[in-house]
Amino acid sequence: MPNPLVLIPARMEATRLPGKPLAEIGGAPMIVQVWRRAREAAIGPVVVATDSEAVTDAVRAHGGEAVMTRRDHPSGSDRIAEAARLVDPEGRHDVVVNVQGDFPTIAPATIAAAIAPLSDAAVDIATIAFAITREEERTHPDIVKAVGSEVAPGRLRALYFTRATAPYGEGPLLHHVGLYAYRRAALARFVALPPSPLEQREKLEQLRALEAGMRIDITLVEDEPFGVDNPESLARARALLSV
Repeated sequence: MPNPLVLIPARMEATRLPGKPLAEIGGAPMIVQVWRRAREAAIGPVVVATDSEAVTDAVRAHGGEAVMTRRDHPSGSDRIAEAARLVDPEGRHDVVVNVQGDFPTIAPATIAAAIAPLSDAAVDIATIAFAITREEERTHPDIVKAVGSEVAPGRLRALYFTRATAPYGEGPLLHHVGLYAYRRAALARFVALPPSPLEQREKLEQLRALEAGMRIDITLVEDEPFGVDNPESLARARALLSV
């Protein structure tokens, strides 16, 4: 079974909601709420990876662990790759789980579910998705759809990810959640690859892995985690985690 290290990337310069890691939700900064959910998943040590001393101070003030990374990373994946080297230079953890720092309401069981496909040695990266139930999300480009073939009950092998409405025809559509569990070697390979054509066209980083022939498997979950990236979603998270 995998031996995961959970990393939560956090940066203060979000375009639509600047400073959001420190936004107060339920009596604590949002990044602390995410750290708590990841700790409750109980799959391995949890560390916040950030380029902000304010975020580091907030996490440590609530008993968490944080590591400072470079400011010039183009993506969260690059940030966690550096953090993994800093936190675990000996490579004791063979899996790195990337939990987005703007998922304060995510269920701990959902985080734990992400690593399940990595019990199969053929899988490089694992992620999660849930069935879309709101009609407006079926066509919304901000809702990323996962397309895959079933390999086991509740588990798919990813064929594609897209902002379009796919697959065509009658049947369920899957909302992809940007939470990833990487084999350590797969993460190193992924961040060393240049951006791929489909990645650049769809603005979806995970397509780089598929275009390079890496295998991504998807666990289907019941929880519907959402990212906080605007004032409306912040208000929603505050309502859910009100004290």
